[in-house]
Amino acid sequence: MVDLIAGDMEFIRPAAEPFLQIPAESIDYAVIEKCPASGIPISVVPLNAGWSDLGAWDAVWKASYADEHGNVAYGDTILHDTNNSLVHATQRLVSLVGVSDLVVIETADAVLVACRHHSQNVKMIVHRLDQEHRQEKNLHRKVSRPWGWYDSIEEGDRFKVKRILVKPGESLSLQMHQHRAEHWIVVRGVAEVTNGDQVITLCENQSTYIPQGQIHRLSNPGAEPLEIIEVQSGSYLGEDDIVRFEDSYGRK
Repeated sequence: MVDLIAGDMEFIRPAAEPFLQIPAESIDYAVIEKCPASGIPISVVPLNAGWSDLGAWDAVWKASYADEHGNVAYGDTILHDTNNSLVHATQRLVSLVGVSDLVVIETADAVLVACRHHSQNVKMIVHRLDQEHRQEKNLHRKVSRPWGWYDSIEEGDRFKVKRILVKPGESLSLQMHQHRAEHWIVVRGVAEVTNGDQVITLCENQSTYIPQGQIHRLSNPGAEPLEIIEVQSGSYLGEDDIVRFEDSYGRK
């Protein structure tokens, strides 16, 4: 495990290779059940505490406070003639009409609709994502980084739009992209931009253009968060199109 310091906060980036070698087993089977034969002193004490590990959406419904129709709703929702359902809305209005025993989970990444009694089978969807090599299994729309985060708000043929936040005093790596160019527009804060041989300062409503193949870096020299809109254009816009020359967080 690698411990990295980002400003005044500790950012921990686990090493990928050791994690890939760990079997996909629960701690019960992989660790606890092997303790008696290992010589490690272990005891089991009964505890009636109403425990639930909330391992499925049906368990979340059971552990939540329901209305008079048995519904549990979070976020912007409208339910009509609906019973015993769980609805979780994060980005938009979600409405249910004339249904029962459903789980509806809406996020920026995807929407899940399932029978509440079979919601534990969402693992089969994860298995399908893995089989089909879909990026939704591992990559979310909003991604945390040691310097802040980015949110991929729109994407189409040959373009992608990101909202990027850089924490005070932090900096992205000195980098280059082989297949894309970028436009940066400062929405909030002050940006220090390395663009080839130039280092410039941009304030709110100012912008710059990073040509394809240009070495560049985005930094926040201020005391407030820096927020920009990044518009990418090019033949390939994958996250692996990045060549790092310098990085404060030890990434390659």
